[in-house]
Amino acid sequence: MKVSKLAANLIGSEIVKIGNEVNDLKAKGAEIANLTIGDLNSNIYPIPAKLKEEIQKAYQNNLTNYPPANGLLSLRNEVSKDLKTRWNLDYSANDILITAGSRPLIYAVYKTIVDEGDKVIYPIPSWNNNHYAYLTSADAIEVKTTPENNFLPTAADLKPHLSGAVLVALCSPLNPTGTMFTKEQLSDICELIIEENKKRGEDEKPLYLMYDQIYSNLTFDAKHYDPVSLFPEMKEYTIYIDGISKCLAATGVRVGWGFGPAHIIDKMKALLTHVGAWAPKPEQEATAKFYQNPDDVNTFVNDFKDKLEESLKVLHKGIQDLKGKGLAVESIEPMGALYLTIKLDYIGKTKPDGSVIENSSDLGFYLINEAGVALVPFSAFGEEKSEPWFRASVGGLATDEISTMMPKLENALNNLK
Repeated sequence: MKVSKLAANLIGSEIVKIGNEVNDLKAKGAEIANLTIGDLNSNIYPIPAKLKEEIQKAYQNNLTNYPPANGLLSLRNEVSKDLKTRWNLDYSANDILITAGSRPLIYAVYKTIVDEGDKVIYPIPSWNNNHYAYLTSADAIEVKTTPENNFLPTAADLKPHLSGAVLVALCSPLNPTGTMFTKEQLSDICELIIEENKKRGEDEKPLYLMYDQIYSNLTFDAKHYDPVSLFPEMKEYTIYIDGISKCLAATGVRVGWGFGPAHIIDKMKALLTHVGAWAPKPEQEATAKFYQNPDDVNTFVNDFKDKLEESLKVLHKGIQDLKGKGLAVESIEPMGALYLTIKLDYIGKTKPDGSVIENSSDLGFYLINEAGVALVPFSAFGEEKSEPWFRASVGGLATDEISTMMPKLENALNNLK
């Protein structure tokens, strides 16, 4: 049966595919350490108790009709205050758009800025930019990054592609790697964008930067940097993506916010009125109430990120211990977010049944079945399947579960010849 060309060629999420495989096996009784989805086990990491209370109270008070298209003013005011106190960013309530998490915002940025055939630049690996570029018929310029630069693009990587481009999409801390831009790295990129925009005429689109900082509160020893704080002139070119999904362990609560130039935010709002991507009104009301006490927010965030950091350290140490035993593995020390970047250099090896590990997907499914360990290959983030790098998300496991899985992973890798 015929469908649209867009639908016919749409590629589903490889992460969801792996997750479905894991769920099917678990339903059959398999014990699997699920390090795939960038989500949180809400029994290990519940949302703040006060936020939960305010959500329940909002439903009891029948706040179940439509919210304003750009979000409750009370919430936008609280976000504006938080941006000022946390990052010293000056954005009024009118510069802020509330949506059901960050995905509608990213989609709206692409649809608002990008025409068919427009050049969009993003690094690989990165989360879902390939899909958003496809949905907007963009000319996608994928910039391959290296482990030596923590899988982050440098100014030198981006510079050859900036002429004629309309959007650069960056994320820090980065999904899938958990690594972050240094001040120097981000400054160099911002200077390139400013320089490029000075070359553009009034009848040309500027080169915009979409800066996804949804994990900005979940950083460890490294400091988070953002474009406008480094260069105030970046304010007219930068659209930020943010929200509570990660920092408040509230992935299913669905409250995100974007902020940036008013003419872009207004068009994003108009676009999303036709999509209906509003965050539910009770959750908006509750988030506004919770953010009225910054100490509550900070107390929760600090405790939560300490727990995530501990889990990531346990996993990182486990991989390094395997490396010390002579296994062909590596990991990059985590800097933020939920993720550890792991190298499993076993592509081309032979399984006990005599079949060969052809690519990273083969290796991933082998580990699910033989070790009970589920990881996401970087091919889900735009890399080639020949690359032996994986994302491990620790949000779904307790630290003792991570420790328990390591011998199983070691045994499965040792069985490859």
